[in-house]
Order: sequence, then structure tokens, then C-alpha cells
Amino acid sequence: MRWPRGNAKWALGSFALALALPVVAQQAPESLLPPGFGDAPEAPPAAQPSRPTQAASTAPAPGSPSAPMVQPLNPATPPDLSLIANAAEEELTPEEIAAQKAKYDLPDTARRSLDRIGPLTPQTRGFEPDAFGGESGKYLAALMKETHAPIVSRWASILLRRALLTASDTPRDIDGADWAAERAWLLLRMGEADNARLMVQSVDPDRYSARLYAVAMQTYLATADPAGLCPLSAGALRFSKEPGWDMTRAMCAALSGDQGTASGALNQAQRKGVVRGVDYRLAEKIVGTGFNARRSVKIEWDGVDRLTAWRFGLATALNVEIPQELYGTAGQHVRAWEARAPALTALRRRPGVDIAARLGVLSNAALVGFYGQVRTDGDVPGDLADKIDALRTAYAGATVGDRLGGMRNWWGDEAKPDYVGLIATARAAAALPVAQAEAQDAANLVAAMLTAGYDRNAARWARAIGQLDGAGASQFWALLAVGAPSPVADINSSRVSGYVSDAGPEKGRMLIAALAGLSRLSGQDAVSLAQDNGVTLAANSRWARAIGAAAGRGEKATVALLAAVGMQGNDWSHLPAGHLYHVVAALHRVGLDPEARMIAAEAISRS
Repeated sequence: MRWPRGNAKWALGSFALALALPVVAQQAPESLLPPGFGDAPEAPPAAQPSRPTQAASTAPAPGSPSAPMVQPLNPATPPDLSLIANAAEEELTPEEIAAQKAKYDLPDTARRSLDRIGPLTPQTRGFEPDAFGGESGKYLAALMKETHAPIVSRWASILLRRALLTASDTPRDIDGADWAAERAWLLLRMGEADNARLMVQSVDPDRYSARLYAVAMQTYLATADPAGLCPLSAGALRFSKEPGWDMTRAMCAALSGDQGTASGALNQAQRKGVVRGVDYRLAEKIVGTGFNARRSVKIEWDGVDRLTAWRFGLATALNVEIPQELYGTAGQHVRAWEARAPALTALRRRPGVDIAARLGVLSNAALVGFYGQVRTDGDVPGDLADKIDALRTAYAGATVGDRLGGMRNWWGDEAKPDYVGLIATARAAAALPVAQAEAQDAANLVAAMLTAGYDRNAARWARAIGQLDGAGASQFWALLAVGAPSPVADINSSRVSGYVSDAGPEKGRMLIAALAGLSRLSGQDAVSLAQDNGVTLAANSRWARAIGAAAGRGEKATVALLAAVGMQGNDWSHLPAGHLYHVVAALHRVGLDPEARMIAAEAISRS
């Protein structure tokens, strides 16, 4: 018989104790009391019955004491070793313990290695695992830390996101968890909160480093998901003195329904002054959302002078409105976090949505889908309702003229169209048949298509190059010259010089740099035009030499990272044309020609 574990342990312990009793009695010190002291008196002899004795009954007489439940052990009786055997069966061997554990833990083959981390593979539009080549991990991590997001180019940011999310081999001289942490941290600063969460979740929690715990805290706050901190809380508290992790003792207990523990932890944090003011009140309000909570907390922002990740994350999760002026104390990436916050209504997310689209966080499809959702949410301000109706017309108007009119509504100033308007109308422009149009409209249609990568659709408009003139004609030609998959326009020195005269020196320098980087100018023309217009093509900086060397080694991800390093900022007027040349040339050299062309077209549109 196999006994329950608790009974087996009890049986073994009792039997061992019984065997030891005689020995203990024999070894006990001599008593100082007289013999028999404390013993029970002997029972008097039973009286003989006056009547004849009846046959003994097997059943005890009513009222007579029954036999004891546990018979005293006779030392002469050999012990029943089966009890010990049954109990020993419950003492598991190391192999049995491992087998039991395997029922609940992932097998080693299912655990994720720190040697290769990331959610994207070549089959899901990631790079190859060796895309960072043999670069030093410390060098790459330093580049990521020192990169000041946002990146001026939307397409460069999209490319960098792809590189950071790639399941890449962990470089030498860096811990795998730290390697994941630096990539997630840069994604957060780019506004990519959801993708940063993908990265931190690519590492098994028992393999987190102190750095990854710190970045995970920021990530779950950026995604307005404080409950996501709970599975990491116990491990993080062993590594980190961060006050936020201390507050998870209360918040996570409340979210799991343990209000007693939550209240105790919250009160202790208040006594210690772990966090104060609005930071404490937000945590207290999270505790108040737990099951059977009896807390009503009002959040007041008076005296709060800046917006932190803690304040954004908890307030957004609680659907507590953050004063608009506080967003001015944080970077644009926080607005991009807001755009993806599931707890907020579409109208509340709208200020962040346009910024997220401009940064490359939201695609054309996501942007159009958002405005479709806004229209169905209920009360919409009149000006916004008109804009949404115009977007619907741009996609589903009865005639080409109607659709073009809807697009113009989003472009605004046709000579310098709003870039978010171009993104929003990209698919509408791609679906439009090649038709007779004004040169400025044609230029904006091509620019819109190239914001979403519809380069083949844009190339179909090349047949109109010789038929257009006036304002916008040179811009139309320049966009196709750099954006089409293959040369579809006549590209020569005189045509480029004409564009410089029409569009101005700033756009002209960008065009020269882009065409030279794409090798769509002859070497002689590239050098001559660059010298005449003040474009530096020589690799005269450490950054230029580094990106050129990485391209020579074929390191796509390293090139993508260095491209972002060279395009830091939020104003195209501050980007040297020489930087654009080195970025486009390096991407072209490693086989990322589509991305090189889209960055070049973006420079022509936005500079």
C-alpha cells in the first residue's frame, strides 16, 4: 500500500520514536525519588461471582472499557519493516525530483537561449542572425545608449526597429539579458512601447539581469500595464532598490485580491517615504482597483512639474487624464506611447496618433483604421468629423476628382504638404489610376505613395513626366528619380542643376546626396555637382568611416543602427546632406536598396 506523504512521514517518525523509548529508559539517569513514585496503584483482584460463570463472550460487556486503540509495543516483537519501506518510497531520489519538476517546468530544450534573442526572423522580415557581424557588444550597446531619439527620418526609424527586433546573435563581451535590455530601451525612446515589450518578453524571467529589470519597469509603464510587473516583482526586488519595484508589493497583492497584504505594504511604503505625493497617490489608486478594495483616491496634479514614466503609466492605466502641459515636459515618444494605450478612448489618443505616425510607430493602415474608429465612437468635433469624411472620400469617392479633393483636404499646403496627411492618403494615392493631373497634385500623389513604400505604384506615373510643367513638375521628377525601383526618369547633371534652381539649394543638396548614394549619377557628375553645391561626399568623420566599414562587411543591422546615429534629431534642416549620402550609400551597398530609396524620397519631401 502506498501511503500519503504526510502519513508516511508521521508513521516513520512514530516508529523511530517507539524503538528509541527503551533505550532512552535504560540510559536515563537514576531517579532521586523512591521507587513507585507517581506510578498508578495496582488494581484490586476481581471479585468472584456468586453465580456460575457463564461462557466468556467475545463482545465486551456494556459499559466495560474497550481495548486501547494503540496497543503497547512489545520489545520482543520484531518491528514491521514494511512501514519503513513504505515511508522510504516517499523519499524521492534526485532523478524522481527532476522528473516531478519537469511536469511543471519547461524542458531545457524549450527554454530560450540568451545566445540569440529577438522576435523577428528572416521569415518575418527580420535580418539574418549575424546581421550585427562580429562587432563588440559593448560598442553596440554604447551606440544605442547614446542615440537620442527621435530619428529625423521615419523610414530610418522603421528600419532601426526591424534591426533591433531581429533574433540576432548576442555579441561577444555582453550578457544576453543586457543585450536585450539596451535594444528595448532604445525602442522605448523611439516611441515603440509595444515592441519594447516584445523584446523584454523574449528573455525568460529567471534569466533577467539588473539592467533588464530596470528597462522592464519602464516598458510596462510605457504600455500602461502595471499588472505586467507582477510576475517580475519577486526577482526584481532581489536586484533593484528602485522605489517602483518596492511599490509592486502593494499593487500586485491588490491585483491578486489580497487586500490585507496590499494595505500593509502600502502603509509601510508610506511610513518609509518610498514614494510621495502624486506618485504615492497613483499607486494607492491602483491598489484601490483590486478586488474588495475600500479606497477612493482622487488624483490632483497641482505642483507636479514633469511627466515621468511612472506617472504616465499608472495614470493612463487608470484612465486618469494627464494635463496637456505636462506632455510638454516629456519627449515626443511619450505621445507615441499614448497613441497605443488601450485604456484611453480614441479621442484621448488622437494627439499621440499623428505623432506616432510621423515617427514611424504607426503605419498607413493603422492611421486610417484609427480615424475610422474615431468616427464610430460617438460625439466627434465638427472639424474632425469633416476631416474623417474627407479621408473616406479620398478612399471611396465616386470619381478621380472626388478622391483627389479628399486627399487635398489632408495635404493642406500643396506646395509643402503635411507629412501625416501624405501618410494617411498613401493607399488612396496608390489605388488611383494614372490620370491627367496638375503637376503639384502628381508630385504629392507620388510623395504619398512613397511614405508607405508603394514604389511600384509610384513608378507607373513616370509616363507623365514629359507632360507636366509648372509648379511641382521638378519635385515630381526628383521623387521618381530617387524613389522608383529602377531608373524611370532621365537623370543627368543638367536636370539636377535645374532642380536645384527650382527647389532651392537645401533640397538640391539632398537630391545630389541621394542620387550619388544610390549610384544613379555617374562618378564624375556626382563629384562635380557635390563640389558646386557644397555637398561633402568624403568620409571625413569617425561616424562616416564606421558606417562605410560596416557596409563593407555586409552588416545590415549595424548599418541600420549607424544610420539612425547619423540621423538623430527632429528637423530635416539640421541634417547635413553628407550624412544622407553616407546613409543611402551604405544601405544600397548591403542590399537594403528599398529602404535607401524611401529615405531618399523622404528627404526630398520633408527637407
